[in-house]
Amino acid sequence: MAKVYYENNADLSVLDDKKVGIIGFGSQGHAHALNLHESGVDVSVGLYPGSKSWDAVKEAGLAVGTVDEVAQTCDVIMILVPDQIQFQVYKEHIEPHLESGKTLMFAHGFNIHFDAINPPPNIDVSMIAPKGPGHLVRRVFQEGGGVPALVAIHQDASESALAVALAYGKGLGATKAGILETTFREETETDLFGEQAVLCGGIAEMAKAGFEVLIEAGYQPESAYYETFHEIKLIVDLMYEGGLAAMFSSVSDTAEYGAYTRGPRIITSETKDEMRKILAEVQEGKFAREWLLENQVGQPHFRALRRITAEHPVEEVGSEVRSMMAWLNQK
Repeated sequence: MAKVYYENNADLSVLDDKKVGIIGFGSQGHAHALNLHESGVDVSVGLYPGSKSWDAVKEAGLAVGTVDEVAQTCDVIMILVPDQIQFQVYKEHIEPHLESGKTLMFAHGFNIHFDAINPPPNIDVSMIAPKGPGHLVRRVFQEGGGVPALVAIHQDASESALAVALAYGKGLGATKAGILETTFREETETDLFGEQAVLCGGIAEMAKAGFEVLIEAGYQPESAYYETFHEIKLIVDLMYEGGLAAMFSSVSDTAEYGAYTRGPRIITSETKDEMRKILAEVQEGKFAREWLLENQVGQPHFRALRRITAEHPVEEVGSEVRSMMAWLNQK
């Protein structure tokens, strides 16, 4: 069984004499910075000059400076910019300021695991990865709770890397829910596989395929959208809250029987074989090399795929159907 750390396993005072720098103020960055600040941690946010987030950081009552300034003055540096630009930000603005005794942190292991970033051996390298988007990390903290997180140690030069990482996680509120011990390899490979094969790739492609099949059979696009896109949230929420048992207990017996008898015809042994190939590509670094190269040449394939998806008929139909849902329009 995996080891899980809770409130009594972490000491926030470990950060009392340390300055923590958050690089980036996006979804995760704003949540980390604000949660830590409200937990009493000395926090600064590092941004590139002219960033549109500069004023937002100031308005939130946080110290802000360039990435170089924050990396130079802070003892703990958490990198929360997108994977594809982390290497450049690290190489140009963080690495020159990494002195012995500092801690470099990540919320995703991609660049460390695939050797895009190779920190010097005299610093600690660790990870705290909340298992939820930044807005959820922030909201649950404000409500007095915390979102679960993962912790991993890549380098422990000081022999106190875990204590610092857990203190950081406690400042986020994560120890109230539990921080699961893992490795950079496990976090990175399972995260990429889950995104590609199930959560983002698998679900999206299955929903699009179902929509297309119904349209080809002559059904109204609006009806097709309701049955293949709209109701995904209803089902996933039930699974999220109580697993398969809660979901099946909430749908009709007809739906449950259909799931048992027809679902395996969609997710077949061939589907699992393809999933294994995707996992192998992740493990071998093939996907990482492909994605990094795509960014080096300006993302032409990625941009084309994004445009094709935006032009899919389900996006137009979905926009029309969602306009009927007042509770969505209020967000």
